[in-house]
Amino acid sequence: MTAVRPGLKMSELAEASGVSAGTIKHYLREGLLGTGDDVVRTSRNMAWYPAEFVERIRLIKRLQEERFMPLAVIREVLAEDPERLRALLDVEDRILEAASASAAAARTRASREEVLERYALPANVLDRLAEIGVLTPDDDGYDPDDVAIIEAVVRFRAGGYDEAIGFTVYDTLRYREALAPLVQEEVRTLLDRLAGEVPVEQAVAIISSGREPLRELVGAMHSKMLLAELEAQRRR
Repeated sequence: MTAVRPGLKMSELAEASGVSAGTIKHYLREGLLGTGDDVVRTSRNMAWYPAEFVERIRLIKRLQEERFMPLAVIREVLAEDPERLRALLDVEDRILEAASASAAAARTRASREEVLERYALPANVLDRLAEIGVLTPDDDGYDPDDVAIIEAVVRFRAGGYDEAIGFTVYDTLRYREALAPLVQEEVRTLLDRLAGEVPVEQAVAIISSGREPLRELVGAMHSKMLLAELEAQRRR
């Protein structure tokens, strides 16, 4: 009768996970693979490791390489709920895959020459918007969101928001800086509510369908708050 093996040898664990034995030992020392109680030691130089370690090690490596998370942070998030963390990553990956596929299918990037020809925007203003990171063109040009920002800047300038009265491209940074924490909180909330609660495909569809309504909601709330603030200033 063949004896039941109590787990994997270190060499087998390293091969199955794609991570070196030295790295795995470091994960063990850092407490990333639990307390070590589930490691069966048969001698000073021999131990058996649970098969479940394979997926956990892969997840740790993924968090390091794709999310650039330090080991101390990884240890904290794994201690909370590793399965939910894996679900979060799956939803994130599928959203990014869907966005990339959609962008590739649309093929609607506009070159710098096309933008300058189409819109009444000085070349130095266009280039400065890219320099400060408001626009993110690549070798193929500007994506649809970049073009929407360009169109908004052009309308602002046409309405009098230009250098003559002190408005510059740097004013757009106020909006980006104000939106950054809002977007971060929105992503955290969405992923927390969707990951593991609905199928990945449905989560991707929900987030994709909410982009335009959210843009309209933020625009409408901004307009309402702007008028309210102007009224408040007049009463002071």
